Parts: sequence; structure tokens; C-alpha cells
Amino acid sequence: MSKNLSAAAQQQFDDDVKHAFQTAGSLRSTVTIRNNVVGDIYKFRKMGKGLANQKATSAKVTPMDVTHTLISCTLGNWNAPEYTDIFDAAEVNFDEQTELAQTVAGALGRRLDQLIIDALAAEASPAGTIASGSAALTLAKVVQASKFLNDKGVPSGDRHFVITAGGLEDLLGDTTITSADYNNVRALMSGDINTFMGFQFHMIETRDEGGLPTSGSDREGFAYHSSAVGLAIGIDIRTEVNYIADATSWLCNGVMKAGAVSRDGDGIVSVSWTE
Repeated sequence: MSKNLSAAAQQQFDDDVKHAFQTAGSLRSTVTIRNNVVGDIYKFRKMGKGLANQKATSAKVTPMDVTHTLISCTLGNWNAPEYTDIFDAAEVNFDEQTELAQTVAGALGRRLDQLIIDALAAEASPAGTIASGSAALTLAKVVQASKFLNDKGVPSGDRHFVITAGGLEDLLGDTTITSADYNNVRALMSGDINTFMGFQFHMIETRDEGGLPTSGSDREGFAYHSSAVGLAIGIDIRTEVNYIADATSWLCNGVMKAGAVSRDGDGIVSVSWTE
């Protein structure tokens, strides 16, 4: 390059972005991930249920004829570029480098979350749909979501519930959730709910990417099992830094190739409430 940026500085920037990315997106760890996907489409396999049958003495076995369904996930190309002059001819200002790394990682982390949210919202036949009823997010709705998943035989572990700040406020107003008499997690001490009724709760703030869907004053959240959504990653987050001569600036870019899809509607419940 006509301008020099040390390899050590570029590596430090890449490491900073990856470190920040680990905390930027809150939903990546809540779904099933397939890494190193080649191509623009990945086919997740959904295996049907089997039925044990009684075997008569000396008779041939009867196959269960378990069905296998392939669910296509389309990967998209995403990047978070920014022209900047934080890089001088030889080195990188550490404080500004860290700030830009957090910005790049945050943009990609939120986009990854949105891919997962959109996949949840696109499920046409969820295990259950809990209407708003012009009411807040209540404990009764959480219990009902759990019932829907239980009725479908969804495993009790790795269940997640995605809500907004308004939904969190509603739940924190319920003494059954915040009281130590009912819940060993003292929610009011931290102003948060991490686990309740077998769900791990994740709060999604208002986001330019879209966030949780809305319809008028109603908000839609989701209760789901980690196996119900597939995340395919072709290019995990990586960065590049290039000097653009006609802009006399460094172009710092974070790139990612990923897509998400609903794998099994039986593991997803749509829950709406009024905010």
C-alpha cells in the first residue's frame, strides 16, 4: 500500500472487533449454529418423530419410516464499513481504535440478532400464538407459552424468551416474579430477569434494524427452544483495513455472511402484549 499501517495494528483492530462482537449480539448462543457453510444456501435437516411398535415373536421388524425434511436457509452478505482518519501513517490510536471496534462489532451483532428475530417472526405455524388482548406481558402469558411448548414435547432445557424493555417492566411489576417467596432469582435487586419458568430471558432494545415486530401498540415477542431456529454462517465476523487513496482515508470494514431460518415451529411460541 502507498500508506503504511503496521500488521500488528491491523491484527489488534481485528482482535478488538472480535472481542467486542462476543458481547454485542445477545441471541447468537440461543439457536443452533452451522459454521463454515459453503455457498449461499444451507439446508438444515429436520428429522421426524418415530413410533415404537410391538414386535411379534419371530416376525420381521417394521421400520418406523422416519421422515427427513430439508429446510433451506439463505445466507446474506453483510458489512459494517466506516471511513476514518483515526489511523495515522504508522500506527493506531488505541482509544479511538477500541471505540471503532465496538461500533463495528455492535452493528454486526445487532444484525445477527435481527436475522434470528426475523426467522422467528416468519414461522407460519408456531406451537402457539398468545394474543395481546390489549394487556401487558403477564406471568399468565409466560406460563401459557411454557404450556404450549410442553404440549409439543419440547425439551425443558435451552428455552429462551425474547422481550423488550416494556415487557421487562411489565414482568418486574408482578410480585410473583420478583418475590423471593416464588423465585430464587431476586429480580428487583438487579432490575433484570435472567431465568424464570424454565426460560432464559433476553431483552432487545429499540433498534434501527427493526427489533421485535410491532402492530399498532402491540409488540410481539417469542418463546422458543434453541433447536427451533438454525443459524448458518458462511463467513464469521472478520475485519479488513484498507487505505483508499482517492478518499485519503482508511476504510475499516467488518464483514459477515450469515442467514437464519425456523427449523421447527413446534419449538416456537408467538407472544404479544400491549406497550
